[in-house]
Formats: sequence, structure tokens, C-alpha cells
Amino acid sequence: MEKLIAGARKLWLELTPQQLQQFHTYYQEMMDWNKRVNLTSITAFEDVQVKHFLDSLTVVLAWEQLPQGAAFRMMDVGAGAGLPGIPLKIMFPGIKLALLEATGKKVAFLQYITQKLGLDNVEVVAARAEEAAHDPQYRERFDVALSRAVAEMPALAELTLPFCAIGGMVIAQKKGDIAQEVSQAAKAIETMGGKLREMKRIEIKELADDRWLVIIEKTSPTPPQYPRRSGMPAKRPILDKPSKP
Repeated sequence: MEKLIAGARKLWLELTPQQLQQFHTYYQEMMDWNKRVNLTSITAFEDVQVKHFLDSLTVVLAWEQLPQGAAFRMMDVGAGAGLPGIPLKIMFPGIKLALLEATGKKVAFLQYITQKLGLDNVEVVAARAEEAAHDPQYRERFDVALSRAVAEMPALAELTLPFCAIGGMVIAQKKGDIAQEVSQAAKAIETMGGKLREMKRIEIKELADDRWLVIIEKTSPTPPQYPRRSGMPAKRPILDKPSKP
């Protein structure tokens, strides 16, 4: 786990022997399940340490202070194999985590791996974001909503901001030239009660492939009609109307 240890130290994080064992078990189980369920195309041990585990931990760069205790509630929207939610839960075991995933086989993996790793205060929510965000037990209940490789920013704003409490934030992990994508999301962010705080570049040698954190603050309630029904945020994203010549 040398790659993960070295990278985590650049984030001012020190992993305990127990946490390193959890990450190792996580890797082994992910690879075993990956033979039957399409969890990841990244399978080499060193690559998973960096491109999955360390990449997940870079979310801490968006936090002004590190989360402590179960009063801190985090939702991983479109959790897939549990990234970034599970690595953050391993690092900060006290937080309360919800893993939102709609694909049945991935839900089964998430239920299995959280139990296998001995993670407490984790709920696996088997639903689409468009449905779960209208459920009172999830709507505007979270300090942070996370997203990694789920959707373009205009749709993503609608899929994530409804989960955030006022004063909470969305942290979206993105790669490449994202300026136009974020700009196109301005109307959707505003409509959902959000405000763009920052586009933060990840400046770690191990992750030198142009990775970003898009950080959106929740400043006002999301109107009750949002998110729209399943599929609509991606199919018909809320965009600024082009100005007339």
C-alpha cells in the first residue's frame, strides 16, 4: 500500500494499520466481484491505490475542516463500487454515510463490502437519485453530497443538490477541461438552490491527469418539483437560454 500511504500524506492524512488492512480487503473483494459484476476497468493493484483510493481521498481538499462524528452526514450519489464514499468512510469512520445506487448487482456488492469491512453507520440506498431526493428521510438531510463520474454538471446539479441541507455542499469529482461544462450548469445550480464556490485543481504528482473538485454550496431550498422524474435531468438538462443576436 506504499502508493496510497505516500499519496495520503500529501493530503495530510495518516493511515492506521487497521485502515490499510481495510483498503487491502476492499481491493481484494472488489477484484473478486469484478469477475461477475462490472465494477471497474482499473484492476492493477498500484493503479487502484492511486486512481480509486487516493483519488477518493482528495475530496478532503474541499473541506475547511475534517468531518468528525456521526453528526456529519454524507451521501455518495451513484456510488457504483463505493467510490469515493467508502474510502472516505474508512478514513473517517465516525461519519454517517449513505451510498445511493440504482443497479441491483452493485447494490449487493455495496451491502456485502460495507459489512465485510466492519463499517458502521452506513446505509445502502437502492434507488435512483431522482426518486430518493423526494423521500423526506434523504431530501436536504446531508452535509455533503458526493459524485464521481455520474453525469455532466447541468444534470448533476439537479441530481445532487436536493440532498444537501442549507449550508451543505456538493463535491463533484471531474477530469479534463471542465470550464465550459461548469459554465453551462450555472442555471441548474441556481435553480436547485446552489452557488458555485470553487473549481479546485488536484495538484498531487500521483494524480497528474487534470483532476478537479467542483464545489457547490447549498444556499437556499430546492424547489419541491426538483429533481424531475427519472431520466429527465440528463435528457433535458436545465441550461441558460442562448442570448439573441
